Amino acid sequence: MTENALPFDLRQATEILADAVRGGDDGDLYVERSRSESFVFDDGRLKSAAFDTDQGFGLRVVAGEAQGSGYASELSLDAIRRAASTASEAKRGYSGKLAASPVPTNRRLYQPIDPTAAPDFSMKTGLLAEIDAWARASDPRVVQVSVSLSGSHTEVDILRPDGAAFSDIRPLVRLNVSVTLEENGRRESAGTGAGGRAAYDEWIRPERWQDMVRRAIRKASVNLQSIATPAGEMEVVLGPGWPAVLLHEAVGHGLEGDFNRKGTSVYAGRIGEQVAAKGVTVIDDGSIEARRGSLSFDDEGTPTQRTILIEDGILKGYMQDRLNARLMGQQPTGNGRRESYEAQTMPRMTNTVMLGGDKDPEEIVSSIKRGLWAVDFGGGQVDITSGNFVFQCTEAYLVENGKVIAPVKNATLIGHGPTVLQDVTMIGNDFAMDDGVGMCGKAGQSIPVGVGQPTLKVGALTVGGAG
Repeated sequence: MTENALPFDLRQATEILADAVRGGDDGDLYVERSRSESFVFDDGRLKSAAFDTDQGFGLRVVAGEAQGSGYASELSLDAIRRAASTASEAKRGYSGKLAASPVPTNRRLYQPIDPTAAPDFSMKTGLLAEIDAWARASDPRVVQVSVSLSGSHTEVDILRPDGAAFSDIRPLVRLNVSVTLEENGRRESAGTGAGGRAAYDEWIRPERWQDMVRRAIRKASVNLQSIATPAGEMEVVLGPGWPAVLLHEAVGHGLEGDFNRKGTSVYAGRIGEQVAAKGVTVIDDGSIEARRGSLSFDDEGTPTQRTILIEDGILKGYMQDRLNARLMGQQPTGNGRRESYEAQTMPRMTNTVMLGGDKDPEEIVSSIKRGLWAVDFGGGQVDITSGNFVFQCTEAYLVENGKVIAPVKNATLIGHGPTVLQDVTMIGNDFAMDDGVGMCGKAGQSIPVGVGQPTLKVGALTVGGAG
């Protein structure tokens, strides 16, 4: 078990769970205890500071496609019994065979630390004030600075009806800096962020946050020179790292097991088919040390792994939790995730990336006849069923005949995820992961994720702009 003993008898809890699951296919008891904090320094002062603790459990019974669940914030055998009574209704009239438990792992991808414990409150708030002052002193055009810091410590215990048990301590931190510059009556804003599963010390070193401030100021300065975005279909080059959020949204969700089992994904039933251009290899890897989307094991106890989804353009597999893997006759891939003990487990991404190629990034940009070089991204929307997406660029440049003409403002990319993969024409050798800020939403649940890719060129995308 995790660092603090659970406040109930494990043997009795396992017996309650086993009785509830008996006759079903699967089930577990997921126990979670967490501490989290957040600080926001805005407009030259500490705007908010919050600290929260939470605890609870979720008990699940799986019978066929049905999942019965019960949860409570009370960690007691009585509460577990009540949840078991509710969850066991899922197997009414059903007779199944209990699935084997995941094989436990001693691998730990991050240290069992508590970011909320150190440094102390005054040092954290003092750091935010220092970043604010340094940013304002760095450029006379800076008129507004916002800095936020957040951290959490989550203890997870998973019990299986056969007595198997899994324990993990999951830290997570994040630092964000946003600046607004004013020049000749025009204002533009930009931001940067970074984080991962580590102590604050990793992310609040002066060289780390000063670089973040410089990058935010540089991006805002670029945007001060931006022109209106021309609209129309054109070549697009996506930068390395965070721009892979387009891959994550437009393609990644369509490779999750539940959508494919139900036949609602454009990739359903297409294993072995060419679904992307040759050279395109997409993987999901939750086993990268200390990354934001990484887990020693998923929320069902399955060790995370490097799952090849698309290899050299060929669809190889899907991301699977235990339920969908069983129903599809496949193996779980360590992608069973949940937002909290109150939420339902489903197949979700961890760190989803496109691997690098052999092209020089400068060569890729200079190959553009007329198009857009999208260096950084904001938010976007995607329709999982169709694969259609819309994404906003926060830093992008108009390129003509291989020359960068000017930065552009409010550029949006409109396209179809599967078509984008098939239309990749050049893949760079500069693969990079994002800085550790990703959050993924699905069915009302948000979880931390990572993305990564090299510079890559897409033959044609619709660019929305001023006309």
